[in-house]
Amino acid sequence: MAEITAANVAKLREMTNAGLMECKKALSEAQGDLAAAVDILRKKGAASAAKKATREAKEGVIAQHLSADNTSGSIVEINCETDFVARNESFRAFCDDVAQRVCENPGVDLEADRTAQVAKIGENIRITRHQRLEVSGAGFIGSYIHTGAKVGVLVEVAIGNKATLGRAEFKQLARDLTLQIAAASPTVVSRESVPEAIVAKEREIAAEQVKDKPPQAIAKIVEGKLEKFYQLMCLVDQGFVKRNSEVTVREHISEVGKVVNDTISVRRFVRFQVGETPAA
Repeated sequence: MAEITAANVAKLREMTNAGLMECKKALSEAQGDLAAAVDILRKKGAASAAKKATREAKEGVIAQHLSADNTSGSIVEINCETDFVARNESFRAFCDDVAQRVCENPGVDLEADRTAQVAKIGENIRITRHQRLEVSGAGFIGSYIHTGAKVGVLVEVAIGNKATLGRAEFKQLARDLTLQIAAASPTVVSRESVPEAIVAKEREIAAEQVKDKPPQAIAKIVEGKLEKFYQLMCLVDQGFVKRNSEVTVREHISEVGKVVNDTISVRRFVRFQVGETPAA
């Protein structure tokens, strides 16, 4: 049996917000497997679904760059040792430059620039991750960096008519979508994008949570819990934050589409937050 370390107990608490003893027991039952321990706690109703894996405490910023015609964009996470450096104008300029270079050439070698920045700043600096989106067909790449540069978003919005790009209603929608993703932290565009294995696991966990209910009630309760899961994780099923969740994001996109007489959809998005360890 794997050793149950204090560090793993602490990590499980961070992932689930469950109590110390509950985490220890779950890790013991899971023989030290963190992912299995999370599932055990969720089945017992002691934890909520984690959107991301464990979050590490580290400093840094998220930076972005868009092409002049909004047909491509990049987002990067660059980490440093202290918040003092993260707020430094020279460091921020370096991050913006990296984002621009990645946008222009996603295969660019940045090691020499990183090394030079380490020598200049006097702290270890890591270009932790980056991603580039390019429009496929007619569409638009939008971006948003939240105040403090700790969260950033890229989104690709598809359209049917290129004239839509010039409409103020469309530009506002693209902006609102980036704000939605930053605030509500979805993980996929729609429920059709959720892997079947994940759906099966959610069904299993939901069924275990209500196993003592009458059999005729279990299926309905499980479907209700699965619907809530979709509303949390899937962008277009989320309540649209800017309208106090009175309509879904899907419904709002449809309404704007009618105004501009076009079909609008979200193809994909990327959300980076400083310090997170992306889910596998």
